[in-house]
Amino acid sequence: MIQWKPRADHPDDQPLQRRGYDLGAICMTPEQPSTLTPKQIKRMWQQHKPVFLPALVADVLLSQKAPIAARESLIMAILEGHYPSDNFIADSKAHAFSLTGSSEEAHDAQAIEKIFFTDEGSESEHDNLWCKASWLSFYDDDASLRFRFSFGMEGFEDVTADPARQQSAANLCTALFPESAVIEKNQAINTLMASILGGSMCYVERIVYFNAPHGGAQMHHDVERGHAGVVYAQLTGKTFWLALSKPLLVAELCHYNHAHPHLAEQLFSDHCLQIKFNQLLADQNALDNYLDQDDHELLEVLMDQHPDFIRHMLESGHGFVLQAGDVLLLPQQDLAHCVWHTVFCLGDEMGEALSFAVRRDIP
Repeated sequence: MIQWKPRADHPDDQPLQRRGYDLGAICMTPEQPSTLTPKQIKRMWQQHKPVFLPALVADVLLSQKAPIAARESLIMAILEGHYPSDNFIADSKAHAFSLTGSSEEAHDAQAIEKIFFTDEGSESEHDNLWCKASWLSFYDDDASLRFRFSFGMEGFEDVTADPARQQSAANLCTALFPESAVIEKNQAINTLMASILGGSMCYVERIVYFNAPHGGAQMHHDVERGHAGVVYAQLTGKTFWLALSKPLLVAELCHYNHAHPHLAEQLFSDHCLQIKFNQLLADQNALDNYLDQDDHELLEVLMDQHPDFIRHMLESGHGFVLQAGDVLLLPQQDLAHCVWHTVFCLGDEMGEALSFAVRRDIP
């Protein structure tokens, strides 16, 4: 069981600190983890619920010990100001991908470098595949990184329209991060996901995360056309999550606001913002539509920066702690039913994790 506390007052307590905000602490009380059957897991996925699978890939991690350990030199080099491409120069004997160029992405303040590759092993020699390394935030004390793999024009492409090149981008992730096998070659996960999706499937649009102290992702979803959801595996370190379906998130936000009549005044000094906030959370349909927009600034101060709301969400049963070997499944069917989630790094260790979109295989 996970319990929220206003502050860490015991050595085993884990502070929830992210980007300058102190959001209390959590403590874990020992309990026997429940074992879900494949049928129960499939039902939870179909009901748009996050599915926590403790220690599912713990045994597989042992076979990936060397590539996981090798990440330390890559991360240290980036933190010292070196470009990732210095570590990704293709070795033709190791894989079929040739590094063809890189860009500093001056238009993207969080980007470190985008590195371009050609898949010479594919029948069409797929080009314009890329790995983009980025900081997760602008906060100076947050060293969190992510490596995203895709192809084409970022932000404008419909990646599912070209499944062959999308698969090449996924293979590029495996070539540069062999620990991708923790998900990709895991028979237990593959069998489970094939059963859930009703046929053969593949892992695409991959991200390799390195969540650092004071870092993590704010509340968001991962909906993308053609994708059924996300498989997340914790390889090292620990993370704390709040995860729930969008309808539940809307209900929790409205319920919390109703139970705290002066919440808007606590959150905002600006009277106009207070009025907008109260109007938004008084109308579930308006709130539902607002969450579909790209900008959720009016809600961030509550969802991501308010300690007591974190407490409320945890006590409502939406919290998970992932340790090395744990897996979290996040259904992302569409904007109406997707699982929203927020992530905190726990402890003093930067942890590595895999976040792979999953879709039905296209012949």
